[in-house]
Amino acid sequence: MFVAPAFAQEQSPAGSAVPLVDTPAISEGTVHPGEADHVGVFPPFETTFFPSQILWLAITFGLFYLFLNKVVLPRLGHILEIRRDRIAQDLDTASRMKDEADAAVAAYEQDLADARAKAGVIGQEARDRAKTDADASRRAIEADLDAKLAEAESRIASIKNAAMSEVGAIAEETAGAIVEALGGRADRATIASAVAAERS
Repeated sequence: MFVAPAFAQEQSPAGSAVPLVDTPAISEGTVHPGEADHVGVFPPFETTFFPSQILWLAITFGLFYLFLNKVVLPRLGHILEIRRDRIAQDLDTASRMKDEADAAVAAYEQDLADARAKAGVIGQEARDRAKTDADASRRAIEADLDAKLAEAESRIASIKNAAMSEVGAIAEETAGAIVEALGGRADRATIASAVAAERS
């Protein structure tokens, strides 16, 4: 890079002119102060800096390890222990509730079985009572029907006897009328004996 020579002029405080000062010309090959530090390898990769870098790495890692060991890991361990205790407590509660639910289910099934057995006994008793009541009612109805039937039979027998006695009288009169119509004369006792013989 080519830079032309520069001239600087300073004035005194009183305004008097100061002679010009020549500044050295900067050429391409000239190295500026501070540029010598930047020539070469990137400083972290410079082998001369490795010992100090390793020292600071060890110090930083040690401090970080102490920070983790004294601050972070105890807090994480405490949190994990709390969670482990909470999980164990929740598992114990769940197990206890499961046992209670199983006991409740067993009690419910036992109550249901008892209720079914009691319902069966009550149903059987109701059936037996209904059967007994039905038998008693049937026997009462049958006795009533037997009494009515006996009464009807006695009435029929009396009506039959009355009708038969009237039939005998009508037969005697009819036989007498027939005998008289035929021109004969019959005794009433003879006609009555003949009708009685025919009825028997």
